[in-house]
Amino acid sequence: MARYADDLALAHVLADTADTISMSRFRALDLRVESKPDLTPVSDADTAVERALRATLSRSRPRDGVLGEEFGTQGGNGDRQWVIDPIDGTKNFVRGVPIWATLIALMDGDRPVVGLVSAPALGRRWWAATGHGAYAGRHQAAATAISVSGVRRLADASFCYSSLPGWEQAGRLDAMLDVIRECWRSRAYGDFYGYMLVAEGAVDAMAEPELSLWDLAALIPIVTEAGGTFTDLAGRPGPAGGSALATNGPLHAGLLDRLGTPGSR
Repeated sequence: MARYADDLALAHVLADTADTISMSRFRALDLRVESKPDLTPVSDADTAVERALRATLSRSRPRDGVLGEEFGTQGGNGDRQWVIDPIDGTKNFVRGVPIWATLIALMDGDRPVVGLVSAPALGRRWWAATGHGAYAGRHQAAATAISVSGVRRLADASFCYSSLPGWEQAGRLDAMLDVIRECWRSRAYGDFYGYMLVAEGAVDAMAEPELSLWDLAALIPIVTEAGGTFTDLAGRPGPAGGSALATNGPLHAGLLDRLGTPGSR
């Protein structure tokens, strides 16, 4: 943990900055929202948060690269790269729904080694670093260690998923509906939140068929340090696969069999 202690502390500083900016714009009457080329929304809060975090990183970690959702890749002399999603859940943010967060990760090579998720409208933050464990609370001084559940059967499991149209586009809607019918409870919490609930042991699995690196990188250390398993839908660990299945561990293989990419098992 000593190797990444300073980086995790910096992630909290970055999150404090992000929270101040995003909360000042949440439910603001003059919030500006535009559509990106992929027709997803971007608000002035997204861009303001990312600019502020990049400015801090350029001063504090000038040798590290930065990848952000809004402004792409910047600099870097080695294997270390910070990955930022300034507001994950922008559609919630612009509609006044409080389930949104800033995601901050540090990649060392192809491994996410630090992850922090800050959801200021929920008054909650989650964080982890490799070998350190996973924690949640309002801030570092009010931290509680978190861990995944011990549920072993899908019939007893609470399952999260992203929107059904995404699974239909991925050609996996029937498989998803079969899982929903088999499990004890299902809810489409979406975005970062389902993964954090897995890490806390409040739900047992979360799956999404299509994601970008900035959607994933911060989540992986938190889930895995909480004792969970995180792969793509082909069963490969890490954030490069563009999809995600996060579970408490015992449920993972069975869900991969049902939801995994055709031909991957």
